[in-house]
Amino acid sequence: MKTKERILVEALRLFEKRGFEAVSVSDIAGCMGMTKGALYRHYRDKQDILESIIEQMRENDRIRAQEYEVPEDTFRETPEDYRESELISMIRFLEAQFDYWTEDSFAAPFRRMLTIEQYRSEEMAALHHDYVGGGVIDYITDFFREQMSAGKMRVGEPAAVACEFYGPAYLMMGLYDGAKNKEQIRQMLQTHLKVFEERYVIR
Repeated sequence: MKTKERILVEALRLFEKRGFEAVSVSDIAGCMGMTKGALYRHYRDKQDILESIIEQMRENDRIRAQEYEVPEDTFRETPEDYRESELISMIRFLEAQFDYWTEDSFAAPFRRMLTIEQYRSEEMAALHHDYVGGGVIDYITDFFREQMSAGKMRVGEPAAVACEFYGPAYLMMGLYDGAKNKEQIRQMLQTHLKVFEERYVIR
């Protein structure tokens, strides 16, 4: 891993544990075993580090959406993707995203940081909304509405079905963080997704 990438990972680890405001550039440099001057050759300041973390998350999201063949952008930008994708792809995507948000060395601390920091900063609250909160519900609502319109899933109220689909996964991410038996939480998610698939996928 390159030094510039390692700085982001180390900074995320510190932000998750101490909070964004409590961590200084000196703290990050110290954990990296480098001077502040050396770190400044890679990033202008702590905000620049945060913006680079966010940019990396955006790129990761784009790649993952492509991999699971679900829409990359908002409905307004690419409405055809919401109609042409398949419901089963979204179900598999959520299962993969659960592992990503709970186990990935970059995404998991990012999620935990946002969970804490959303109460301290409007910027962090907006990021939490976009990445793991209401923004996800909006995305899934648009997806389900188009799937229902295309006759690809059983009909319901799209926003309510989106909450039914994503709500348990969001809850289980929080449970997973402190669980002694993490596999049990993962099995709960798999059961939830199987029941959802049986209820809504049209065979």
